[in-house]
Amino acid sequence: MELDEFVDANAPDPSSSGFRKVNKRLLEIPFDGVAMVKAGSMIAYTGEVTFSGKSSAEGGIAGFVKDAVSGEGTPIMEAEGSGTLYVADQGKKVQILSLDDGESISVNGMDVLAFEDGVDYEINTVGGLSQAAAGGLTNVFLTGPGDVAITTHGDPVVIQPPVTTDPDATVAWSANLSPSIGTNKTIEIGQKSGEMMQMQFTGREGFVVVQPFEEGGQM
Repeated sequence: MELDEFVDANAPDPSSSGFRKVNKRLLEIPFDGVAMVKAGSMIAYTGEVTFSGKSSAEGGIAGFVKDAVSGEGTPIMEAEGSGTLYVADQGKKVQILSLDDGESISVNGMDVLAFEDGVDYEINTVGGLSQAAAGGLTNVFLTGPGDVAITTHGDPVVIQPPVTTDPDATVAWSANLSPSIGTNKTIEIGQKSGEMMQMQFTGREGFVVVQPFEEGGQM
C-alpha cells in the first residue's frame, strides 16, 4: 500500500459526532466540555485537553471502580477541554451503547472504557461485600441519557436468564437483574478448576453479556 493510501485508509472521520469506533479496538470521542474515561486509556488527542483523576469511591461523577478488598480497580479520569480524544484498553474490542433518558445498565468495573458527562453512575458490589470479595467483582450502574463505551475480550454473547456465569467472564447485564454470587458445590475440595465462584441470574427477562475470556483468571 502506498503511503498516502495508508494515511487515507486509517484517518478518522472528521465529520463524526458522539462516540465512534475508529476500528474494533479504538474509540474516538469528539467533545467540547467533559468526558469520563478509564484512567490510562488515552492514546492520543487533538485540541486542548486536560486530565484529572477522581479519587472518591462514593459514587456519582467522582468515583473509583474499586475492588472491595485489595483497593485495586479501575480509576476514572475526567477529560476536559475541546478536541478529539482517542482511547483504548489493552487491545480489547470496543462496544458502544446509547442509553436513553432514564435507561440503565450494569457493567463490570473492569470493562468500563468511557461515558459521556451526562451519564450518571454509581458503584455497587454483587451479593454483599464478602461475596464480592470472593468473586473479585464490583459493577458500575450507568444511567442515561448518553453514550457508554465498554470493552470485551473478543466478540461477546448476549444470553437471556436464567443463566449462571463465571464472574471473570461477565461483562454487563440489564438493570432489572440482581445477580448473586454462588458456589458450585459439585467441585471437589482442592480441585483447581477455576470455576468455583459463579454469578447466578434468575428470572426470565433481561440479558447478560459474557465474553470468551476470564478477566481475572485466578478464580
